[in-house]
Amino acid sequence: MTCPVHSGGSDLPEGFDFTDPDVLQSAVPLPEFAAMRQVSPVWWCAQRRGISGFDDEGYWAVTRHEDVKYVSTHPELFSSNTNTAVVRFNEHIERDAIEAQKLIMLNMDPPEHTRVRQIVQRGFTPRAIRSLEDTLRDRAGKIVEAAVAEAQKGDGTFDFVTNVAVELPLQAIAELIGVPQEDRSKIFDWSNKMVAYDDPEYAITEEVGAESAMELISYAMNLAVARKECPAKDIVSQLVAAEDEGNLGSDEFGFFVILLAVAGNETTRNAISHGMHAFLTHPEQWELYKRERPKTAAEEIVRWATPVVSFQRTATQDLELGGQQIKAGDRVGIFYSSANHDPEVFENPGDFDITRDPNPHLGFGGGGPHFCLGKSLAVMEIDLIFNALADALPDLRLAGDPRRLRSAWINGIKELRVAAS
Repeated sequence: MTCPVHSGGSDLPEGFDFTDPDVLQSAVPLPEFAAMRQVSPVWWCAQRRGISGFDDEGYWAVTRHEDVKYVSTHPELFSSNTNTAVVRFNEHIERDAIEAQKLIMLNMDPPEHTRVRQIVQRGFTPRAIRSLEDTLRDRAGKIVEAAVAEAQKGDGTFDFVTNVAVELPLQAIAELIGVPQEDRSKIFDWSNKMVAYDDPEYAITEEVGAESAMELISYAMNLAVARKECPAKDIVSQLVAAEDEGNLGSDEFGFFVILLAVAGNETTRNAISHGMHAFLTHPEQWELYKRERPKTAAEEIVRWATPVVSFQRTATQDLELGGQQIKAGDRVGIFYSSANHDPEVFENPGDFDITRDPNPHLGFGGGGPHFCLGKSLAVMEIDLIFNALADALPDLRLAGDPRRLRSAWINGIKELRVAAS
């Protein structure tokens, strides 16, 4: 493919790439996003052929809120299926491995996406989510109690990620799909290995990631088979146990659990971790939260954190976006982190303001068919864990800088040391 010619200058360094894992390990590149929104909101980012796992020479970076939302809501123009929604894989990945990921709902287009989503959303009705609230409130309290006990055993500090942020999303997923709580560490381990291929600390090879995905799929398929034989009061039974038409097959359920493990676990965990860091670096907001517990806080935490920095789509035809001519087959990166700091939409976007309302952030996706299925569950989890923290650990403080995940598309925190008093 010939490299497209883009208009507009750029102050970015030569070779700068928003999907470079080293960039995100340092920080979300908000100044660079701001420059692109001003100068070239749809910008051609040239890449060495194959560096992202795709046989091309780059992608279009879409940085304005308006344009990210447009791409998200026009699946007939911008496909999730052609090259999947992951903007950058390991450069050594085989195309067959990318193709296999098209079985995950995140990487489907209508009408297949519509069919699968209509089935799985049965488990995410308002009633289904509300039914979890009391159980998860109790679990949130116990998680914080256990973190306090961990701190008291040592020097008064603990890792907030491991002891708090990880636990409630994992337990919520286990509760939702009927996974025994004693198996939740397996889900955590498998999902970590699937997304941590860019971070050398984990030494996760492409093969290990693929093996973890297969182990998780196998676990979920066995769970589905068991529920078909002996239905229970959980989402698995709702989705697979009935024999009538319109249920997931065991393999489809396996791929759905992969989506839950990554989209429902990794993202909410990172939102909680970033939220705690934001509170402790904006103490006036923590004081406000403890005093008033505004319901708007969870949405602002998600905007601020934007755990998924970007996904991608592939143009299905020649078209124009943001003044640029995009060719059929071009990859298009939609950068939610940039959209969520767009001053055309958010007043003082650089402020962490838990009373922000309205808050039309795109942290749960830009609308359209792929809008986050578990949004209400994620918001509930964030509300419950910070209420528990404000009750039991009102004087929590930072005990070190966060250690960030090296990733091409996840805004992740690996460790956040905090002091309990």
